[in-house]
Amino acid sequence: MACSSRRPSPSKDAMARTATFCLRFAMAVIALASATLSFAQTAQDVAVIVHPKNTVDNLTMADLAKIFRGERQYWRSNLPVLVLLRSSGSHEREVLLRNVFHMTESEYKQYWVSKIMRAEATSPPTDLYSNGMAKEGVASIPGSIACISAADLRPGVKVVRINGHLPGEPGYPLH
Repeated sequence: MACSSRRPSPSKDAMARTATFCLRFAMAVIALASATLSFAQTAQDVAVIVHPKNTVDNLTMADLAKIFRGERQYWRSNLPVLVLLRSSGSHEREVLLRNVFHMTESEYKQYWVSKIMRAEATSPPTDLYSNGMAKEGVASIPGSIACISAADLRPGVKVVRINGHLPGEPGYPLH
């Protein structure tokens, strides 16, 4: 009886099953990595919210800047705009200062002092200390608008698209 030191070669069927398994495994890893990245981005996104009965569905970054700078004081329905802003040092405020105002915190404060001194405004936006306070304010005041962490979104408020995108979607500008 002769012994052979050669192993039998795997069949084409076994090789195809192994290749299919490896391909599926790689796709699962890529999908998991993509979902993790998407969740991380969504968690950092800042959502613009309004009262559920507000008719606005989409704002451009230019519209958002006018609203938060006090240059647009009424919604299309002639309802007064009430801007609710997270307090100094919050992630949401930092995102707005960087992406909407294009100012530092001190420049922002000076902007509102100047606006009030020129009688262009009676007060700056109302500062709120938590996303919960912002959600409560928006849910109870029809003309209000605020920015909160997308991770804190709950029913009772309406999320507004910015430049046609919602938080977590590619191209969303507030993160």
